[in-house]
Order: sequence, then structure tokens, then C-alpha cells
Amino acid sequence: MNFVEELKWRGLLYDIMPGTEELLTKEKVTGYIGFDPTADSLHVGSLVPIILLVHFQRYGHKPIALVGGATGMIGDPTGKTEERKFLTKETLDYNLECIKKQLSKFLDFSQGNSSAEIVNNFDWYKDMSILEFLREAGKHITVNYMMAKDSVKNRLETGISFTEFSYQLIQGYDFYWLYLNKNCKLQMGGSDQWGNITTGVELIRRKCNGDAYALTAPLIQRSDGKKFGKSEEGNIWLDPQKTSPYKFYQYWLNVSDEDAEKYIKIFT
Repeated sequence: MNFVEELKWRGLLYDIMPGTEELLTKEKVTGYIGFDPTADSLHVGSLVPIILLVHFQRYGHKPIALVGGATGMIGDPTGKTEERKFLTKETLDYNLECIKKQLSKFLDFSQGNSSAEIVNNFDWYKDMSILEFLREAGKHITVNYMMAKDSVKNRLETGISFTEFSYQLIQGYDFYWLYLNKNCKLQMGGSDQWGNITTGVELIRRKCNGDAYALTAPLIQRSDGKKFGKSEEGNIWLDPQKTSPYKFYQYWLNVSDEDAEKYIKIFT
């Protein structure tokens, strides 16, 4: 099997841009997924994008995990009905370091063509002025295009700040920066990120006539209708200090037989 066939068999493929499978079959590709440091630990919902990167690397491709020091300051409006609360720089920096340690347990960072890499988008935004960003990114994506995204449309009645409205443009520029500086041609993520991801593909096309690609995995649902990754105590975290190994084990042990078959394919 190739990487895309593997994802299909595991139930891990939702959307894929035309030409993506052909690209991944004919060459070794650099691809990335973004993780925003909104907490000091990832949770089991984050395992799906992590496992995408794990399989991606196993097929000889180079995975990049982008930890969003900059986008974490903004807040992704996707799937949210109200504005996120801002985190302090100190909290974000602490969360970043915790998430980097967790990611290093899943990905291979040894030297080689498929060696994993962690980048922080704050590194390329910290010295960029607002005028430079508007000229570099804002000029090339129309408001009409941005308004058509579900993450924006779903917030129009309750209201969305310009800060969160601009999030997809920032994520799009991340993809453009990685395309130019890391030869990154693929962005992956959850199906709710499709709108943000395709903004990056469009920015690359408009700014440098480049070809970039995208694929997403489905958001995992429980058969009983309850939210995946939640228990009565809240999130199931990957940090053993936040969710004990016993509770972590019990969460998986207590899923329904119907979900167990699905989860074995996705998470092992």
C-alpha cells in the first residue's frame, strides 16, 4: 500500500485534493500539521493528526509539526461559537515546550531525509510588521473568499472579531512560508481545518504559481453520540499528570465494541 491507501483502510481519510496521491506515490514529500499550544498537553483527539504524521514518516516522507506560537496568540475560530480567551506569552511558551516533548515520543528526529522537524511560526512572524503582512498575504486573498469559509460563516450571527477572522490568512501564510523555506508541498489536519488549509494552497498558487496539496482526516465520533476524547472528568490528556495511566487505560477499555474495531484501525 501507499500512504493514501493506508489512510483509506484505517478510516483516516476524509478530504484529499486532486493530484495528492499521485504526488505522494512518485516522490518523497515534506508535509506538515499545525498544533496550537492552547494547553500544556495534547489530548487523545490530537492523536489523530499525530498518527497521520507517524504513518507519513513510515512511508519515507518528511513530517513537520508546526507548533503555533503565533497562531496560539490569535485563536482558531473553527468549531467555536465564541471568542477564545487570550493566553499570556509566558503561558504559551510553557505550553509549547510541553507539546514539543510529547511530539518527540511519536516521531523520529534522527538524521536522514525523512527526519521529523518541529517549527514554531512565531519565528517568522516576530519581526514582521502589520504592513508587511498585509502586503505579503492580505493582498492575495479576497474578503469574499474568506467569508465563504464555514469557520467564518458559522460565526456571522454571533459575531467574529477581526483577530479571529484573520486566523485563516495567518495559517495560509504558514503554509506559504514552509513551501518556500522547507519545500513543504502538503498540509494535513482534521476535516474541520479544510477551509484554513485550502487558503494556504490558494496563497501559494497566487503568490508564486506553485502547486501545493492537502488532505484531511475525519473528526472521530463515538457511536453513542458523545464527544470522542471526553470522560465525565473532562478531556483525556496525553500527560500522565493530567490523566492518570489507569484512567487513560480505562477510557479505551470502556469504549463500545462497535467503536473498538474502528479505534484499533485508527490508533494502532
